[in-house]
Amino acid sequence: MTYQTITTSTDTAAKVLTITLNRPEAFNALNTQLLSEVADVLEQADQDQGIGAVVITGGPKVFAAGADIKEMASLDAVGVMNDARPKHWRRIYQFSKPMIAAVNGYALGGGCELVMHCDIVIAGESALFGQPEINLGIIPGAGGTQRLIRTVGKPLATKMVLSGEMIDANTALRANLVAEVVIPERTIERAHQLATTIASKPPIAVRLAKEALLKSFETDLESGLNLERKAFTLLAATEDRKEGIAAFMEKRKPEFKGC
Repeated sequence: MTYQTITTSTDTAAKVLTITLNRPEAFNALNTQLLSEVADVLEQADQDQGIGAVVITGGPKVFAAGADIKEMASLDAVGVMNDARPKHWRRIYQFSKPMIAAVNGYALGGGCELVMHCDIVIAGESALFGQPEINLGIIPGAGGTQRLIRTVGKPLATKMVLSGEMIDANTALRANLVAEVVIPERTIERAHQLATTIASKPPIAVRLAKEALLKSFETDLESGLNLERKAFTLLAATEDRKEGIAAFMEKRKPEFKGC
């Protein structure tokens, strides 16, 4: 399909789909159409057995500088209440396969919230993260208060949301917002490399592992441990578990088939 606000490419051999936000004239501001197109691509990738992981990036200069302010300015309270954007954010969050953000430059407002919808974040040394909505008389509206505080903790999240100040890549690394910091020229390459590694793992185990990890943010420890154990038990019935154990015992590379 042809998209107006994103581009996509698939490394078939690696089973990696790359989504690139493509509104350079607006610093990749997240308008409704862009969110809808990202959600559409992810829903298709969820059903495609040839896709094991996704990289999402804004390119070498900027990830996403926020929501589309011009679009937001046209909405009154009723318009905001009926806005389609929350539906698209839910669709993105419901993607069941691993998604890795490759971030260079600004990841602000909705851009930072999109980063937090990803499972792993690779940041270039130039990356800047922030929730500056307070400067517009509003607050984050796509999880910026809830996910940020669960990720970086109350002191830093509160400072970022109430002051609108940005943090750099190394601060984000220390705060557990990102997993790795690399030179900007290697950001997308490293994200693709990691996605390739993950996509080579047994798909059912990867999917259940992601589900269990995400549930740890939403439930108490006992419930999370019960979910983990059920997933662990379910995997005992898969052919990939048999193959993984056999390959380990035979000192060879496993050949996982997703069953």
